[in-house]
Amino acid sequence: MQCDYFDDGACRSCTLMGQGYDAQLQDLQTLVARALSDRFPEHGWARPASGPESHFRNKAKLVVGGTRQSPTFGILDRGGQGVDLRDCGLYEPGLHETVRQLADFVTGVGLTPYDVPRRTGELKHLIVTHSPDGESMIRFVLRSPGQLGRIERALPDLRASIPGARVVSVNLLPEHKAALEGDEETFLTEEQTLPMHVNDIVLHLRPRSFFQTNTAVASQLYRQAQQWVSQLGPASVLDLFCGVGGFALHAATAPGTSTARMRGIEISPDAVASARLSATQLPQREALDDIQFTVGDATTALSSDTPDLVIVNPPRRGIGDLAGDLERSDVPHVLYSSCNVTSLATDLAAMQSFRVTRARLFDMFPQTGHHEVLLLLSR
Repeated sequence: MQCDYFDDGACRSCTLMGQGYDAQLQDLQTLVARALSDRFPEHGWARPASGPESHFRNKAKLVVGGTRQSPTFGILDRGGQGVDLRDCGLYEPGLHETVRQLADFVTGVGLTPYDVPRRTGELKHLIVTHSPDGESMIRFVLRSPGQLGRIERALPDLRASIPGARVVSVNLLPEHKAALEGDEETFLTEEQTLPMHVNDIVLHLRPRSFFQTNTAVASQLYRQAQQWVSQLGPASVLDLFCGVGGFALHAATAPGTSTARMRGIEISPDAVASARLSATQLPQREALDDIQFTVGDATTALSSDTPDLVIVNPPRRGIGDLAGDLERSDVPHVLYSSCNVTSLATDLAAMQSFRVTRARLFDMFPQTGHHEVLLLLSR
């Protein structure tokens, strides 16, 4: 992949830019396999799952800089000045077009970008998520509610220029700090969720919902998990850190699990609400009463349950003390999806009675060294 922003030195976020993609994938495979070689042979890994090396990203998180007459949409340089990256080659075509239209909208409405060095202005960030159906969730992150009315009055113009703008909201971040968003969200549209079709399942994203930024490879990840779950045929599944329910819902529709009891635990009430909505729309699933999503602390869920299979998809820091809890439990199988092989190796060291029986790399983030690994553990 060639990128003018990278070549000009404007953006160096893609640390592997310029290296052939096949070589990138091989290096990533070697990296993760060697990091876990004491638990699983390097030759035993399944072939890496990948997608397009460019135009794959479904989400844009843009820092707004510059001036009201000439705003920038991208990142800030070391001096706090805006660097425009609206034509980033990682964006899906539909997302790219939405970003360009949104940039024109911001300029036309006259929203003042937030000036980080001076701590003046209003519009801090634009966060845009694009779905496979061509719909978008658009979030304006403002310093104060003063410009909310201006955006609301211009909403018909926004939806005319971006017909797929399903969800539009304003997020308030009054503090001067290195954060993407604040706690207060105001919806300007009746719709508050963005449906994402992944395989045969519809996941419903809310503004703070976590979802993989690479829809094509995320689909492969969930499909692989579904296949491994089907081969196990568990009677009960506990999905910890379940988010909007991607893994649990794919497990619930795996062949051979139509009567299995599924339970998901997630700390975010919004994510749980989304997962529950998706569960009501599952195809080929009769026993919907056996699918439950609960708001709670994933790290304490094992104290009252011993399922046949536990699914964990934690943040980068890993599962921490939960690794020891799993080791001391009677759980026979664990499906572990990790975005950090270092914390994964640490967690596995605390789970010595489990054997890694399946392993596969999923390249969610081409042009970077970031990775996603899926393991099946059994004992």
